[in-house]
Amino acid sequence: MFEVYRKEITWGGRLLTLETGKIARQADGAVMITYGGTQVLCTAVGASTAKPGIDFFPLTVNYQEKAFAAGRIPGGFFKREGRPSEKETLVCRLIDRPIRPLFHKSYKNETQIIATVLAHDMENDPDIISLIGASAALTISGLPFMGPIGACRVGWDGEKYILNPTTEQMKNATLDLVVAGTKKGVLMVESEASELSEEIMLGAVDFGHKEMGAVIKAIIELAEVAAKEPRPLAEEPKEQKEYLKILKPSQKKFEKAYKEMDKSKRSKMLSEIRNEIILSLGEKPNMTLASSLTKNIEAEIVRGSILKTKKRIDGRDTTTVRPIVAEVGTLPRAHGSALFTRGETQALVVATLGTGQDEQIIDALDGEYRENFMLHYNFPPYSVGEAGRVGSPGRREIGHGKLAWRALHPLLPVAEDFPYTVRIVSEVTESNGSSSMATVCGASLALMDAGVPIKKPVAGIAMGLIKEKDDFSVLSDILGDEDHLGDMDFKVAGTVDGITSLQMDIKITSITKEIMEIALGQAKDGRIHILNEMSKAIKSSREALADTAPKITTMKIKVEKIRDVIGPGGKMIREICELTGAKVDIEDDGTIKIAASDTESSLAAQKKINDIVAEAELGVIYDGKVVKTVDFGAFVNFLGSKDGLVHISELQNARTEKTTDICKEGDEVKVKVIGFDDRGKVKLSMKRVNQETGEDIESIKEE
Repeated sequence: MFEVYRKEITWGGRLLTLETGKIARQADGAVMITYGGTQVLCTAVGASTAKPGIDFFPLTVNYQEKAFAAGRIPGGFFKREGRPSEKETLVCRLIDRPIRPLFHKSYKNETQIIATVLAHDMENDPDIISLIGASAALTISGLPFMGPIGACRVGWDGEKYILNPTTEQMKNATLDLVVAGTKKGVLMVESEASELSEEIMLGAVDFGHKEMGAVIKAIIELAEVAAKEPRPLAEEPKEQKEYLKILKPSQKKFEKAYKEMDKSKRSKMLSEIRNEIILSLGEKPNMTLASSLTKNIEAEIVRGSILKTKKRIDGRDTTTVRPIVAEVGTLPRAHGSALFTRGETQALVVATLGTGQDEQIIDALDGEYRENFMLHYNFPPYSVGEAGRVGSPGRREIGHGKLAWRALHPLLPVAEDFPYTVRIVSEVTESNGSSSMATVCGASLALMDAGVPIKKPVAGIAMGLIKEKDDFSVLSDILGDEDHLGDMDFKVAGTVDGITSLQMDIKITSITKEIMEIALGQAKDGRIHILNEMSKAIKSSREALADTAPKITTMKIKVEKIRDVIGPGGKMIREICELTGAKVDIEDDGTIKIAASDTESSLAAQKKINDIVAEAELGVIYDGKVVKTVDFGAFVNFLGSKDGLVHISELQNARTEKTTDICKEGDEVKVKVIGFDDRGKVKLSMKRVNQETGEDIESIKEE
């Protein structure tokens, strides 16, 4: 019934298996990929025809993690998978970015890639496997995909590179780098690093590209026996030659428009020229073809001018960074804020400090965990002079936010030293090139303004590329038009001492190691320049937190005392919070974080907790309160919530007939710890203490 094709290789010390022909046979391409004990089903489907009037490639990538893959039931009220998590959204982008440029330019059919995680061994992350599986599914589908591509994760332990490190190995790695590409060159890089040098980062990319060669070979061998016949490509539109003649006179107008350095004026001129072209094409023009040909003319003008003159749209040379203005303390009530402006790109970034109760709870395949650092990036339509829908964040917002998060994360203090939850919000208020890198710069400034003790300031810069055959130019601090019409978007963030995050997307088939080396060198120079400009606003983190920020004190108690502080049904901890006005978080290891708006409130909460967890010491005198009287003595609360018994014989030196002759419930007394019974209960004495002065009578007698 099944015609199954299978390819196995040993890669990175584990078995990688590609299988097709058994599951999802109605998809154009379907591959079950297994690596170690992690398994993903990847499918590719393309519509038979393109929808009329489409002038873009409608590619959709969906990555979905099924809870059963890890033997779990989804958390929350609805016990089924719902909207994509941040991890799922990021992996969708990870798959999309390297495969999109490899489809034939004339192919405009709606296409969908779905990667479904079916098994997770808690050692091998499904993201790399899904990317390889998607490449394999496309390669055998018959769709016009100019692959295959390979991908891998690269770690660095301080001495050597690690191919596809396990989850456990990644805990101690100083580099998490994902690289994807064809046999010819690299197409995509995504990474987080602990201030590593350009040489180590470039070496990691080169190492990963070489190691993925075995995967590319395996996909090709699978395709040789299992691939479908390639689909025919769409024919050249019949109007193309006629349109080219009509468009030719517009070239001079476009050249003039692209000499205008002001973005708004340039955009207006370009819009007018495009409208003139549409009117000149007749009553029912082929808008898809007209748009494509117009874009080609514009690209030739911009790209040709840069390669020929080394001058760019706004008059800069290839290495100059646009003017920068950095400000901090922009918002008076925020814990930390900054306004970072670079040319026509601007980000208003705000830092807010919270307690452990504000941590993000993440329900992931490998279990639930908490995140105490969040970075949220927003891109409102007014930032590019447009009116548009404002809703929940899309894939772009989530991806840009995570890129900035990776850039800053290695520089944040550990929770033991700075027990706060930190949330950064970046509102992009203007955009003309690399708002994500403006977010990195603004976030670094806002954190320092808030008094978060980051190790060093962080800055980011976006690099571009114009490449025609062997001629190329690498551009520092690219504009939006240069990104749109160029061949590369290469973002580098880091400190003065090294790189903390690197992201590269290529729009052509690949780039060489030489180009990457030049781009990294220019990016370093640009990064140092930006850091110098940022230092004019603030050089390092403020010594004190803002008055509006909560003050958190950390203390440690014995694990067995946690239940005493919480109390039955949470009674004790609620009482502490109500009486002192502080917030109290208790962790499983006995760490207690007290958040308060003032020192008095914090000290009051600490005292109450210390009273609860304190141990009674033999021979020590305490102030107490009689809570109950019985025939054989009185129970006295003397140390927080602790009670001890004063036996009737220890009430006074003389014989006592009735306990109530000496004390009653509610009386304030002074007691001395004289021992402990077999059950650990405390024995107290009143007669050995001077009830007026609190002096130890036995000590006075000895003297």
